[in-house]
Amino acid sequence: MNETNLNFTSVDINEFFDQNDQPQQEIDTGIVVFTEYQRQLVHTLRDSLTGEHVNQLIPLNKRIDDLKKLAIAIANFPSLLERADLTGGTRTPSSLIDSLVNSNREGDTTLQLPSKATLGKGFLVAKLHTFSSLVKIARAAELDPKFIKQLLDETISMMFLLLAEDVYLSLIRDTSLTMETRRQLALALLLLWEHRADQNISDISPVLQSVWQARTRLAPAFGTMMGTSELIMISFQLDDQWSQFIKTKLGEPGVNQAMEEFLFGISYEQITKLKSLLRERGIAAIGRDEVSSFLGTDVKTDVSEDYRDFFQQYSLRRDNARARKRLDLPGPHKTLEDYFISFVMDMNREKQEKDLHKHEKISETTAPSA
Repeated sequence: MNETNLNFTSVDINEFFDQNDQPQQEIDTGIVVFTEYQRQLVHTLRDSLTGEHVNQLIPLNKRIDDLKKLAIAIANFPSLLERADLTGGTRTPSSLIDSLVNSNREGDTTLQLPSKATLGKGFLVAKLHTFSSLVKIARAAELDPKFIKQLLDETISMMFLLLAEDVYLSLIRDTSLTMETRRQLALALLLLWEHRADQNISDISPVLQSVWQARTRLAPAFGTMMGTSELIMISFQLDDQWSQFIKTKLGEPGVNQAMEEFLFGISYEQITKLKSLLRERGIAAIGRDEVSSFLGTDVKTDVSEDYRDFFQQYSLRRDNARARKRLDLPGPHKTLEDYFISFVMDMNREKQEKDLHKHEKISETTAPSA
């Protein structure tokens, strides 16, 4: 598990509100500007900038101050975890959750989202850019590579928070999931919007990052799916949750197709066309550099470990999946990230239910007899 745990954990919405959505306890409604771990990284960087690199402190401090001011400004907007009397009427956490799970809107829903959600996304992008700058400063100062990696890992974790928001929104609208699951996802999204931090993704992001890095080291043979077996073998050396996901879910058509898109970096439609062409021509397999010529269009199949490339390719797969679902076309209707995050949250929920059941049984056996 990731050691940079946040200072709060997701809980059931009923722990905060009764039937009338009245707060039952004081709630922290502020954006997490920096976790304690992130603050330590910033302090370490500041202390390390000496000599010819000390002049970097002024722009660094200004950037961090600007980030804090942005967070304060966003905090002035009504909390998403409290009852708010707005100009258009009263808004409560339950009404927000209801609107999310009952929405059947297609396309970009930016204008339907709370202002705090939209502004918070901008804050997260600004924070990501800030940490990206810290990485560049640390590299220029030739600091310890391990420390630079810690800064970079935190930057990447913020990218996964951006990804998580998309995944939550997608899964909330998935009517194949139970209403209970969708409402729990909606609560997780509200907490992410409120704090711009998420414990679930904090634990999941290192796994997805490791899988992405494993993908960059593979050279799959297009047309034969050679490369999938290598990824599966590498998977068993990664996190237990990912290994369990591969073992239990890869046999499902949607997951398998989403895995193909993730692995090869081209769409399901392009993969299908390529396989057909290779069969017709009696060719067993081709390399990455030959894909564009066979498809008759310029496609990007090379990979890098740059987190920006990861997000760009994810967003392309996401848009394609949503289009297929909307038009009822064959191929994956979810991304690999959708499937994996949903799987992990299901596992966590099952564990919580088992732990609760176990606790109840223990309580029954230890209760004094009448």
